[in-house]
Amino acid sequence: MLLTDDRTLLYQIAMTLLPGIGDINARKLISFTGSPEAVFVEKRSHLLRIPGMGDATVDLIISNRNVLERAAREIEFVRKYNISTLFYADPGYPERLKQCSDSPVLIYTLGNADLNKAKIVSIVGTRRATEYGKEICRKLVNGLVEQDVLVVSGLAYGIDTCAHKAALDEGLQTTGVLAHGLDRVYPPLNKALAQRMIGQGGLVTEFISETNPDRENFPKRNRVIAGLADATVVIEAGSKGGALITADISNSYNRDVFAVPGRIGDPVSEGCNHLIKTNRAALVQSAADICYIMGWDKKKTNNVPVQRSLFINLEPDQETAIAILKEFGDCSLDKICLTSGLQTSKVASALLSLEFEGIVRCLPGKIYRLI
Repeated sequence: MLLTDDRTLLYQIAMTLLPGIGDINARKLISFTGSPEAVFVEKRSHLLRIPGMGDATVDLIISNRNVLERAAREIEFVRKYNISTLFYADPGYPERLKQCSDSPVLIYTLGNADLNKAKIVSIVGTRRATEYGKEICRKLVNGLVEQDVLVVSGLAYGIDTCAHKAALDEGLQTTGVLAHGLDRVYPPLNKALAQRMIGQGGLVTEFISETNPDRENFPKRNRVIAGLADATVVIEAGSKGGALITADISNSYNRDVFAVPGRIGDPVSEGCNHLIKTNRAALVQSAADICYIMGWDKKKTNNVPVQRSLFINLEPDQETAIAILKEFGDCSLDKICLTSGLQTSKVASALLSLEFEGIVRCLPGKIYRLI
């Protein structure tokens, strides 16, 4: 007989096992029926009344209610290895990830990482990292020690492995996001590293045990890497690959993206250089660049009031931006553009000038605040 908590978890796990449903539809189903358990007992006619749920989708739910048996086995695995589960409605579910519309309904965690830590940075890059790339990675992590960040990556070869090891060596927590279940480590050579991380961070996945590290799982893994963090840093990336996918997802979540530039024509730098050239990532040369843009530098965190410059002759665009910030409070660049009717380039230029003058501050998520 299942305990009350296990019965709740049973249906939460079962929701993730329904084929063809996905995280977005799962949330919709739970919202309309009231709970994961209700989804499995609701009549077919009632499920069809839910917006977006057609015959094919409802038939998948009805015909796959036997997933409860597999969910029950997963509970045994979770309890045996002291794995924690976080449902998207739970208080402890990562807040940053919760803000993403396609975030996993349920995640499994192993270790002691604080996934709601004040500052979280994802570091990703090529599996074929050069010594230069690894050195840059270590220097960036070292420069973030004072910020006490949680370092997130994908436990893959190359830059991922380097980021995890550097964080451990510097005494920072680090979390690896997996594209498979917690019954294995992929690649196998990182098993010892994963064990170290469990004691100083941990492992996270949305996949049940016995899930193989199949190719289609890695893009799903990448969205979690992006969603957990305030910012994603790309260190060495080719013209294609998971690191660029993670950067694109991070941009879609309106999170900051940074890229380390490389030599022109170098295959492992093509991705980073392209991100910078197309304004999809800010150029980063040191951890200080990240701290400044994120508002983490000491000048912005010591709570000392900033004295605005006196007798500044403001341009009309600057005055417009200030007026909007006074009226609405913190605003994104897009909102200021829409409200003012000005071109994006003019607003961006005005805000940059105001930031240099100490009148506005750029916050994480590219939100502007009047000081």
